[in-house]
Amino acid sequence: MNLEMKNISLKIKIMFDIFSQGGPLFMGILTLILLSLVAVFVLSLIKKRDEKQLLQSIQWLKSLGTLGLVVGILGQLIGLFSAFSVIETSQGISPTMLVSGLKISLITTLYGLIIYITYILFSMILKRVK
Repeated sequence: MNLEMKNISLKIKIMFDIFSQGGPLFMGILTLILLSLVAVFVLSLIKKRDEKQLLQSIQWLKSLGTLGLVVGILGQLIGLFSAFSVIETSQGISPTMLVSGLKISLITTLYGLIIYITYILFSMILKRVK
């Protein structure tokens, strides 16, 4: 059991490191969007709603999911722009450093895609509920 706790602790540390590498601003905004998405979904399931209110909830989910995807892509583009600005001013950038910067810039886009996929799953569930 002690080994399981160490594995969980290691996974949490890795997730926190990835979150930190993605940048606190965009990762924080994306987390708020994800929490809002989950809140709208849970409230839609808990409250007894008619079809009009259910469609309105699905529209909210769609807006939040799309916003998450767009913010993730924006975070990547701003990260790439910053990385290329640094590369432009410095000399002798190694390929490893370049690839590392590109990998880090993909974190916000990946998070945005996860939010969008979550929206799709939630809307499919709500459509089955009605």
